[in-house]
Amino acid sequence: MKILVVGSGGREHALAWKLAQSERIQMVYVAPGNGGTAHDSRLVNVNITDLHELANFVEKEHIGLTVVGPETPLAGGIVNLFRARGLKIFGPTKEAAQLESSKDFAKAFMQRHGIPTAKYQTFSDVAQAHAYINANGAPIVIKADGLAAGKGVVVALSLEEAHRAVDDMLADNRFGDAGARIVIEEFLAGEEASFIVMCDGKNVLPLATSQDHKRLKDHDEGPNTGGMGAYSPAPIVTPAMHARVMREIINPTIAGMTRDGIVFTGFLYAGLMIDAEGNPRTLEFNCRMGDPETQPIMARLKTDLLSVMEHAVNGTLNQVELEWDRRTAVGVVLAAAGYPDAPVKGAVISAIPAETPESVTFHAGTALGGEGNNGGNQLVVTGGRVLCSVGLGDSVKLAQRQAYDVVDQISFDGMQCRRDIGWRGLKH
Repeated sequence: MKILVVGSGGREHALAWKLAQSERIQMVYVAPGNGGTAHDSRLVNVNITDLHELANFVEKEHIGLTVVGPETPLAGGIVNLFRARGLKIFGPTKEAAQLESSKDFAKAFMQRHGIPTAKYQTFSDVAQAHAYINANGAPIVIKADGLAAGKGVVVALSLEEAHRAVDDMLADNRFGDAGARIVIEEFLAGEEASFIVMCDGKNVLPLATSQDHKRLKDHDEGPNTGGMGAYSPAPIVTPAMHARVMREIINPTIAGMTRDGIVFTGFLYAGLMIDAEGNPRTLEFNCRMGDPETQPIMARLKTDLLSVMEHAVNGTLNQVELEWDRRTAVGVVLAAAGYPDAPVKGAVISAIPAETPESVTFHAGTALGGEGNNGGNQLVVTGGRVLCSVGLGDSVKLAQRQAYDVVDQISFDGMQCRRDIGWRGLKH
């Protein structure tokens, strides 16, 4: 069977890597892929990003299933297009993807269906937004309504920072159309967790829990990024918490979408904030696997991902039981100089250690430089988040050691990473 994975990041490398382990796989194509997927003999990069051209490619190559990684093609309607052409694809429709592509849609949906979340208001008028901030004070959270590649959220700890974020998004148009409307919501204190499930339209299959680290620097300091690392499982999600999240957040979301006439299929990611009293609330929804959470989650998955995906597109996820590596996985992101605001591209990457049973490195912002085979094996930086080193161990500490042992062998100019990924897991 041939499979297509759409996307070019670390999440897509991890999904393709896991799919390629299935004995029934003939070929895994990745469109457009990255330097890591180009390097892997089991994977083939396809330089196509246009959705109609991708559908043509799937028909021509008789590809049995397409798995979508990032949010942009989902928001662009790739699932609607493929289904209209009778092609099997796993992901939400354009309508369902609004849970991620519009923060205002998601907040109104949660309010309507009684799903616990922060109080909020939506603005497109600069003066009204400033007035709301003055009335409510800081800390306060400002979000671009649309897709901003994980960077459209400002957790403002001061009024000055909050007003600046409003000006950046609404007045200065920093995020273009994505920031033409903003959502301002109350600041929620507590511990975050990532709760990701698969849904086939009616059945829900939870994946392993995880926790990511959004801020650039150790001790959760510096600007918010797309994610500097993640680990799985997240100890804050106890079995009792897991049951509560399914009962109060996940199941009502799937049922609410159906009630609103939008059947949800695909990955659903609930970003949670769990307060000191142990109450979970929804910070955001994503309609795809998280990045970098996918990397440690896939490193722990023992079940054949192809068979899981087949059940997902056939509406039979209730027949699946997932088996997980009992070990903890810690994924450390290596980012380019200047990330997150102005990543410096072009640096040559050296010395990525080979995969072992305890470690694997997934690529994100990389490409093979040069022409042909002579210069073609030189790996260069092409994006903000460059690599994710995943270590596995019997405890968070041992998994950290495995991940950082690999990190310490890799180098490129300006490389930056956090040295404390998984730190909250050490406290439990």
